[in-house]
Amino acid sequence: MPKMHADEVDLDAPLVQRLIARRFPQWAALPVRRLASSGTENAMFRLGTDLLVRLPRRPGAVPGVTLEQRWLPRLGPLLPVAVPEPVGFGEPDEGCPWPWSVCRWLQGHNPVAGAVRDPERLAEDLGAFVRALRRIDPQDGPRGYRGGPLRDRDEPTRTALAELGGRVDTGAVTALWEESLRAAGHAGPPVWAHGDLSPGNVLVDEDRLSAVIDFGCAGVGDPAVDLIVAWNLLPASARDTFRKAVGADDAEWARGRGWALSISLIQLPYYWNTNPALAENSRHVITEILAEAG
Repeated sequence: MPKMHADEVDLDAPLVQRLIARRFPQWAALPVRRLASSGTENAMFRLGTDLLVRLPRRPGAVPGVTLEQRWLPRLGPLLPVAVPEPVGFGEPDEGCPWPWSVCRWLQGHNPVAGAVRDPERLAEDLGAFVRALRRIDPQDGPRGYRGGPLRDRDEPTRTALAELGGRVDTGAVTALWEESLRAAGHAGPPVWAHGDLSPGNVLVDEDRLSAVIDFGCAGVGDPAVDLIVAWNLLPASARDTFRKAVGADDAEWARGRGWALSISLIQLPYYWNTNPALAENSRHVITEILAEAG
C-alpha cells in the first residue's frame, strides 16, 4: 500500500499477526488480511471473519482511536444503523508506536458516487442517521474536528486553490467558496456530527444504509459538516430529499456545500498521486457543485 504522508509508519499483516498474538492470544490463530481502502488515517486488517483491526498510520490519527473507544459504545445504541463496536484496545508495541483497536466486522460495501442504485432511499436513510446523531446529548462531547466556523478553513482552502491552478476552474470555484463564507453561521447550541460522511465511511446492504464507520472526526459543533454527503455521494436528484430529511435551512445548506468544497479542494492536490479514489471523489464534488451553480 503506498504511503500518503511523510510521517506514516510501515504497517503490514505480519505485524498485525504479532500484535494480536501478544495482546489477544485468544485470536492468535485467526488469519489476518489487509483491506484496500481509500482511508487516509488508519490501516485496516480483517481478522478472521468477525473482527477488524484498525491501526493509525501516523501520529495525527491517534486521538481518533481513544475517541472511538470512549464514545462509540455511548453513541451506537442511539443511532438507527450499525457503527463500529470496539472489542479490544491494543497498547503501543514493537513496530506500532501508538494504541490501536479491534472492532466487530460490519457487513456491507462502500457505495460509489454516480452509481447509487436507489438514491432516494439512501438519502432518506442518511438523513435519518444525521438527525439521530444530532439528537444525542452533546454534554461533555469532544469538540468536533470540523465543528468550528467555516471561515477557519479559508486560508488552507485558498492555498489549495493556488496549488490547483490550471487543474480546476479556480475563478468559478473561488466565487463559490466566497459565497459559502457569506452564509450565516451556526446560531444554535453545538450538536453531534460525524464530521467525515464520505463514501468510504458509509456501508450499504441491499441499497439501504447499513452502517457508518470511522468516527475519528466526530464531535460537537456546527452540524453543517455532515451535509457533505449530499455532494460527495448523492446525485443532484436526491439532494432535496436528503435536505428535507435533515431539515437544513438555507444558511446551513450553504455552509454544508462550503464544507464539501473546502474538503475536496484541500484533499485533491494532497492526494492527487497517492490516493486515486479520494482524488477522484474530490474532483466529483467540485464538478457537482459547479454544475449545481450553473
